[in-house]
Amino acid sequence: MKTFALGTSDLQVPNVVLGLMRIAEMPDEDIRSLVAAGREVGITMLDHADVYGGSMHRCEERFAQAVQLSSSEREQTIIQSKAGIVPDGPYFDFSHEHIVASVAGSLRALGTDYLDVLLLHRPDALVEPEEVAQAFDELHAAGKVRHFGVSNQTPGQIELLRKHVRQPLVANQLQLSITHAPLVAQGVAANMQGLDQSISRDYGTLDYCRLNDITVQAWSPFQAGFFDGVFLDDDRYPELNVVLDRLAAQYDVPKLAIATAWITRHPANVQVVLGTTNPERVRAAAQGSELPLTRAEWYELYRAAGYTVP
Repeated sequence: MKTFALGTSDLQVPNVVLGLMRIAEMPDEDIRSLVAAGREVGITMLDHADVYGGSMHRCEERFAQAVQLSSSEREQTIIQSKAGIVPDGPYFDFSHEHIVASVAGSLRALGTDYLDVLLLHRPDALVEPEEVAQAFDELHAAGKVRHFGVSNQTPGQIELLRKHVRQPLVANQLQLSITHAPLVAQGVAANMQGLDQSISRDYGTLDYCRLNDITVQAWSPFQAGFFDGVFLDDDRYPELNVVLDRLAAQYDVPKLAIATAWITRHPANVQVVLGTTNPERVRAAAQGSELPLTRAEWYELYRAAGYTVP
């Protein structure tokens, strides 16, 4: 498993992360098997959010009930959670009060004294960055959160926070897969009139994160689009699946590993955040952590997914 520093922090993190947003209704034993499968292949980082599970902190609570980390296991596990979404409404809330209360709820549910990483979950149009800074200062000084980041934010939104927040923002979690890759695709076809791919939808977020040592975390790494099913073995992507099958046979790995490797091959050191509840898929994806796709193979997958290489 490839590891690197998370942003400018001292955390050594794997480039494949186990997301636990779908464990609310799983039996304890199945949750333990899922987490154990990750540990076996070097996935030491877990991704949570306060809203996961149908009710606030439900998945965090289910994880703690099932796994019951010892003190030594807690030290060896990197726990990340998120705050900012209010499902009743819905709306977003980056107020000092909400952030602090959310972290308190996460710590109670997880049965831990601290979060290794807290992300602001989606942008709040009504953000008052001074309040975010106050919340971060309090949480950091109290030892409740060690590192901070964001999710789904543009360079301008991050810069607004950085003007006030003293702690480094070490991660930005964004949707990215072979078939949902505007982060990458716009730059490849920049300045091409009449090509939808050339339209900037994120103001150069990927390059901005690289320039500012902010780790990109890829959520929904196998989703075809915005929650409309996976592209693997999907009739909408016949050419892509032919290439995936061929490369999987060539490298003697599951095609899930090839889909993972398309992301991990990028020199930005992107983390792939898995959402599966199947231990075998966790093991399969982990095989893509260090799989050395060539440039030609990477671009072949990119073109097969429907993107243009001018």
